[in-house]
Amino acid sequence: MAQFSYKIKTRAGVLQTGIREAASSAILAEQLRLDGNIIIELTEVHKPLEQSPANAPWYSLGWLKPVRSLDVELGLRELAYMLRSGVPIVAALQTVEEQAESPRAALVWSRVRTRISQGASVSDALASEKGVFADEQIQLAIAGEHTGELEQVFTRAANQLEARRKLRMTVINALVYPVLALLLAFAVSIYLVVSVIPKMAQFLQQGNAELPALTQVLVDISEWLHLNALPLAIAIGGTVLAWIIVRMYPLGRILEDAFLLRLPIAGKVLRLSATTNFARTMSLLIESGVTLMDSLRVSANMLENRCLRAMVEEARERVIKGESLAQALRPAKEFMPMLSRMTAVAETTGDLSETFKEVAEFHDTLLGIVVRRLSVVMEPIMILITGVVVGFVYLAFFMALFTMGTMQ
Repeated sequence: MAQFSYKIKTRAGVLQTGIREAASSAILAEQLRLDGNIIIELTEVHKPLEQSPANAPWYSLGWLKPVRSLDVELGLRELAYMLRSGVPIVAALQTVEEQAESPRAALVWSRVRTRISQGASVSDALASEKGVFADEQIQLAIAGEHTGELEQVFTRAANQLEARRKLRMTVINALVYPVLALLLAFAVSIYLVVSVIPKMAQFLQQGNAELPALTQVLVDISEWLHLNALPLAIAIGGTVLAWIIVRMYPLGRILEDAFLLRLPIAGKVLRLSATTNFARTMSLLIESGVTLMDSLRVSANMLENRCLRAMVEEARERVIKGESLAQALRPAKEFMPMLSRMTAVAETTGDLSETFKEVAEFHDTLLGIVVRRLSVVMEPIMILITGVVVGFVYLAFFMALFTMGTMQ
């Protein structure tokens, strides 16, 4: 709802001014005319936006910053707080726009505010910003418009974004650290073999000493890498290019995601993360009044793993054909087993929302335990691998020096 300042002449010929809320200026004008008034002036009331980031000059570096999920989360939380305090939604959106961290985010909120001022619904205004607001937030806005509880659904949407952000960081921390540690060990090994060992071998061979077997192995590896550097680089580049091409096709992406789910350690982390994400989204949507079919469709779209997304879409089709939700989810073995079992219990008790919430909380806790265990185990393993590689090279070097010393 927007606020409009009006100046009218009543039936008695008296000039009257005031401020009134309405969905649009056309609707307010119609209401005033029905009361027998003559409209002299009708303008929307809003504060000046000189301080809005959306008014930043075109050369500002702030325009390079994209609209992040965090920007949406903070904006929805601010909206919920102001709506709960009785602030009209147009005025609330204007405040969110002024407090946005980047010009692009401010521009998004400005366009949403303008569309609502022109008579569009909140859900339609959010849906018009493709790529910024997810289908989940749009469905929640529709539910909030039907129930009149926009502030509650905005709070739930912000909480969901926050939970998903924390979940993503948990998964990243679990998977990125081992990968970075392995890459570091690999880079150190390549540097030693390609750069250090040839100089070491040249220095040792000047003394006409026979290199120890350990040192000779490193020298042979170094020479082989120097001779085959170009073919090896072409092979690696071709493999990466082939992988990128395969990922461009839906089937290739599904096969890749299915392979990731079956990895020994990373697969369990991804399965726990997906189960938590799916259950939490289902709980949020059902609690907010979204239908089961729409909840399944939105929850499938929120899953980043294409393999799991296809399974949820298939489960939705089976529910449409008459199967229970638990039966439809049972073939999706990539989800944790508790999901389908608890869903069967929930369908008996009729409390799907609360059950999905408990499933999400349980697997979120379990994911935290797995990540902590993984970090405790992987850190010494990575240190051991790096130490073995570097120690092997230094041992070979000093063995060669010792051999030269004894010969002299």
